[in-house]
Amino acid sequence: MDMVNLSAWEGRTQTERGCIHESQAAQIHATIGRPGTAAPKIGEVIPQLWHWCAFTPTVPMAELARDGHPVLGDFLPPVPLERRMWASGRLKLGAPLRVGETFTRSSTIARVQEKEGGTGKMVFVTVEHQLYGNQGLVIEEQQDIVYLAIPDEFRPPQKRPMPDAPALSETRTASEPLLFRYSAITFNAHRIHFDLPYAQQIENYPGLVIHGPLQAMWLNEVAGRYKGRPPSQFDFRGVHPCLLTPGEDPTLDIMGVEENPCALSLYVGQAGHQTMQATAIWEETQ
Repeated sequence: MDMVNLSAWEGRTQTERGCIHESQAAQIHATIGRPGTAAPKIGEVIPQLWHWCAFTPTVPMAELARDGHPVLGDFLPPVPLERRMWASGRLKLGAPLRVGETFTRSSTIARVQEKEGGTGKMVFVTVEHQLYGNQGLVIEEQQDIVYLAIPDEFRPPQKRPMPDAPALSETRTASEPLLFRYSAITFNAHRIHFDLPYAQQIENYPGLVIHGPLQAMWLNEVAGRYKGRPPSQFDFRGVHPCLLTPGEDPTLDIMGVEENPCALSLYVGQAGHQTMQATAIWEETQ
């Protein structure tokens, strides 16, 4: 793999303008909003991480690859590995954004690194985002995208157990309509999330893959509700594929463990093992 060529993408930048309109906020809320609550209206605060729905890959159909992702080589480097995943993220979260507010995101390719893992060669691309709203810089975010070859069979990583005595515990139920709707509100055409024959026969997953950002949004929402205020920092990392597999229980566990008064460790779990880890941190109140 020509990492010298790929490293030439380091430092590449792009700037996008985004907005969560009132009708879009209603669609996001209908998909992931808490039951019994109303969708935010124009001028009202949008929940944390909803900004992901404001910057969507609106490339033409002719510029989509076989997997449904945009063809690489424009902003993101042309990594010659077919499986692409949002592996982890780190966010510093400041002033809230509001429905109808126009905001700007400046993105930079910070690093392109090749590593060797249990499944072979992997390439990690780290993208740094700075998001500006009416109150200036409101979100600083690092996003890690991992690329690897599609294996000839499903070989999951080692399973990690869920916490024994969590401070909070809830459940979510995965479904095909949920995955379709989440793909729609993020304009994500990656076929592993809604095309079962593709997921099973091409990428060799047992079932549909439940989006990593969806799991992160669940954990962030639970954390803010548990503490009564949104966190100022939120980090997350996928540790095992989370799957909607025909014939298997679609129930997912959401758990949190208090590390100290200002930090909460969070987990999404399936069949007793972790699929995502996250940490929410709050600034100390005076």
